[in-house]
Amino acid sequence: MLLDKSDKIQSQSRTPKYIQVANLILDDIASGKLKIGDRIPSINEMSFDFLLSRDTVEKAYNELKDRGIITSVRGKGFYITSTDRSNKLKVLLLFNKLSSYKKIIYYSILDTLGLEASVDLQIHHYNRGLLEKQLEKSLGEYHYYVLAPHFFDEKGHPDPAYELITKIPKDKLLIIDRAVKGHEAEFAGVYQDFSRDILEVLESGIMHLKKYQRLVLVFPREEMYPVEIIDGFKRFCFFHEFDNIILDGIDEEPIYEGDLYIVLAETDLANLVKKSRVQNLKLGEKVGIISYNDTPLKEILAEGITTISTDFQHMGETIAKQILGEEDRVPIKNPFRLNLRNSI
Repeated sequence: MLLDKSDKIQSQSRTPKYIQVANLILDDIASGKLKIGDRIPSINEMSFDFLLSRDTVEKAYNELKDRGIITSVRGKGFYITSTDRSNKLKVLLLFNKLSSYKKIIYYSILDTLGLEASVDLQIHHYNRGLLEKQLEKSLGEYHYYVLAPHFFDEKGHPDPAYELITKIPKDKLLIIDRAVKGHEAEFAGVYQDFSRDILEVLESGIMHLKKYQRLVLVFPREEMYPVEIIDGFKRFCFFHEFDNIILDGIDEEPIYEGDLYIVLAETDLANLVKKSRVQNLKLGEKVGIISYNDTPLKEILAEGITTISTDFQHMGETIAKQILGEEDRVPIKNPFRLNLRNSI
């Protein structure tokens, strides 16, 4: 029934081949060619007919088994057990926190998955012990696990938590927002490269930065921001000979003419805008501000705040497409851009 269809496997398609195989079986179910109780070709038969590796066909069959469409009978083969294509994929999101930016990712995932999946959300709050408990309860209950692996050791350094993360089967795990340090190429998903991103994006706007005498990175350490941002900032300043300083926050001290401030926290951004007004230092002329992570509000605040930001909408869409098999399940670096406005 499924023979002579090897031409329907598109080698150049962004949809993985195993998903294409699964979709062909689902199409035959939808058309009535396959009914409950019908046997489908063995893995070896399908591999031969479609000129595919056994691993590819096995992944396709495992995908259909997870969705309850087929079952395997020992010594007899694979059989259709359900013709209900509405069987949803179950997805568990394991985020480090639920910030406004994580909400953008969350709703982007939901919108892109649509009715194809049911999605649950849990927050691990950077806590390895909490994540371990969450996994104990959830492993085996979901088709896919989307993990934001933001963890720190006792000294505040990034903690890969590799041995914990590998408890999740690799074919069901997608990493989001940050890569697992030292294992960047091992796990599929969408990530930011925090050090490289800030270095490259500041270089892209260097002509606008040269009018300032000093660059000031405002990095609140207690907020658990990625410390790789500091590394990228220092490298940029070293390579391009910028005088620079790193502050923990914007306190009661005045700001200074000729400084360009790069801020991560929204409270520090608000304080800088207030101080610039009080001290009569016009943004974009006597003092500059670049804010981390773009929002619609920053487009209009103080006649426009320049931002450096990843595309959170795109990140959610890409993860969802990897879940659906519309994108290759490989590590993908998310776009990071400079959005120039009047504050520099």
